[in-house]
Amino acid sequence: MAKKVLVVDDEKLIVKGIRFSLEQDGMEVDCAYDGEEALKMAQQNNYDMILLDIMLPKMDGFEVCQHIREFSNMPIVMLTAKGDDMDKILGLEYGADDYITKPFNILEVKARIKAIMRRTAGSQAKKEDAKLVQAGDLKLDCESRRLFILGREVNLTAKEFDLLELLVNNPNKVYGRENLLNLVWGYEYPGDVRTVDVHVRRLREKIESNPSEPRYVHTKWGVGYYYSQNS
Repeated sequence: MAKKVLVVDDEKLIVKGIRFSLEQDGMEVDCAYDGEEALKMAQQNNYDMILLDIMLPKMDGFEVCQHIREFSNMPIVMLTAKGDDMDKILGLEYGADDYITKPFNILEVKARIKAIMRRTAGSQAKKEDAKLVQAGDLKLDCESRRLFILGREVNLTAKEFDLLELLVNNPNKVYGRENLLNLVWGYEYPGDVRTVDVHVRRLREKIESNPSEPRYVHTKWGVGYYYSQNS
C-alpha cells in the first residue's frame, strides 16, 4: 500500500518539486498551500508523514502542528529556515517529530522521509512480540501506540511514545542523550541533543503530576535519563 504524504508550503514550486520526487518513489502526495487548508486535510485524512513549513498564510506551521496534535500522532516534519535554532526548538515544543532545514536538497528530504518510515515500520514489526507493556501505573499498547496511566489515556506524539517505550522496556537503565538521539531518532539524524531534552520535558509535562519531581522518567545528572516508578 502506497505511503501517503501531505506537503505544506506556500511556495508552489517547492511543493511541485517535492511532490514530483516523492511520486517517482511511488508515494501518494497531497498538497496544501496555507495553514487552514493543511489542518483541514489532516483532519480528513490519515497521513504517514506531514512535511510542514513554518511560514504559512492564514495559520503558521506552529499553530497547525499544535492543532494536529490535539487529534493525531501522525509524524510531522517541520521545514525551518536555515540556521534558525529557535524555530527548530519551537517546532519540537509544539509537537513536531523532526525538522529539515531550508534550503534543502530533495535527495536529503527523501532520505529522511524514508528513514522515518523505515523506523516506524521496524518498530511496528518489533511490537508483534510485546503488544502490551505494563509497568506499574503505566500501560503501553504498542500496537495502537497508546498510553494509559491509571486507566486514563494520555496522548503522546510518535517520538514521545518511542522515547517512553524504550525507557519503560529497559527499567533503571540510564541512557545518555547522544545514545537516545541515535536509538530514537536514528544515526543519520542531523539534530543535536537538545532535541532529546525538549522531548523529555514535553513527555514529563504529559505523564507526571509534578514534572519537577518525576515519578517515571528520571534524570541521572551528568549521565542521562532512565525509567523507574516511584511509589
